[in-house]
Amino acid sequence: MTRNRIELLDLARGIALIAMTIFHFGFDLELLGVKDAGYISQPHWKYFARAIASSFLFLTGFSLYLSHSHGIRWGSWKIRILKIIAAATLITIATYFATPDQFIFFGILHAIAFASVAGLLFIRAPWPLIVMVAMGIFALRYYGRTELLNAPYWYWTGLSAINPNSSDYVPVFPWFSAPLLGIAFAKLSTHMNWLEVFVKPKLEQPLSKAVKFLGRNSLVYYLLHQPIMIGILLALLWLSGNL
Repeated sequence: MTRNRIELLDLARGIALIAMTIFHFGFDLELLGVKDAGYISQPHWKYFARAIASSFLFLTGFSLYLSHSHGIRWGSWKIRILKIIAAATLITIATYFATPDQFIFFGILHAIAFASVAGLLFIRAPWPLIVMVAMGIFALRYYGRTELLNAPYWYWTGLSAINPNSSDYVPVFPWFSAPLLGIAFAKLSTHMNWLEVFVKPKLEQPLSKAVKFLGRNSLVYYLLHQPIMIGILLALLWLSGNL
């Protein structure tokens, strides 16, 4: 069951990565001037991006519970969290030099790192309570914003009265609600024996294996896909005489 359950999560992560790549392709087209300014800010792109971020964070919470429901495995957790923090720091540094006017200071990797730490506090909590906390966190983003938190060092909360300029902004409020819902759903699924249904697919088709491979190497893929994609686009623009 454990092997198949992880395979299903890898498949879900892989699908989310493919969706993310599609979004970033549109972002890169605007960044390189192929599309007009504001192209990626259209409503359908914005909702697509929010759905992708929500899926990553939901899966983070779901996986966190499955990994530590019988006791926190500190050894593997420490290794994983250090990798995520290192990758998030790399993204911050790279984007600060590449796009200083909209660099990423609290993006999806930063949010996953926060969820991987704070989520441990909810592993033993009843799932209805977790859902209530998630709803409160989501609501606070829209009803609890204040100018008292307008200083840049509070931007990570999401409760500032202003919206900071960043190409990937995933603050604690409201986004921590997504991993909490993932934890709650994992707890409910375990209690209701729904996991038995989730693990039935064998997922051995060639396409499934390829997508699962992406999911198993999600962090590496996340770090490499943008430099590679931008490099390919720049090469095509140069070859076509548009650069």
